[in-house]
This record gives sequence, C-alpha cells and structure tokens, in this order.
Amino acid sequence: MGEKRFTRNDLQQYNGKDGNPAYIAINGIVYDVSDSPAWVNGKHHGHQAGYDLTDALYKDSPHKDRVLANLPKVGVLADAD
Repeated sequence: MGEKRFTRNDLQQYNGKDGNPAYIAINGIVYDVSDSPAWVNGKHHGHQAGYDLTDALYKDSPHKDRVLANLPKVGVLADAD
C-alpha cells in the first residue's frame, strides 16, 4: 500500500477547524499536528494548518525542523515542487 497523496486543495480540508484533523506539509511530507498542544484549532503562531508551511518553518520558526520527528506522517504532497 502506497502513501496517501494530497494535492494542495486536498490538504486545505485538513485545517483543524470544525472537528477536522490538522495537517501541514513540510518539504513534500504531510504531517498530522492535530494532537500537538502547540496547534490549537489548527493554528500555531499565526500559521494555519491545511497548507504547505515549508517556507514559514525555515524562515520564521526558532526550532526549524527538529519537531517534525515527533509528528505522525500521514502522506506526501502530490504537487510538491
């Protein structure tokens, strides 16, 4: 069984609002941040789940990609650059 593939439009459905799970994409990998205490209602420091946040992670985040190892991977971004 292959990895679940998400288009950018698919990913937007997983925004953490209205009971939806909260997923983010980083470097083409989709992570589930639903259970992360840092993500409340799909938001974390002004960033909304449901998007590719690669640029935000590397430009804005003090922890960079260190936290990704603790997050469940749920798939890949089908149209990642």
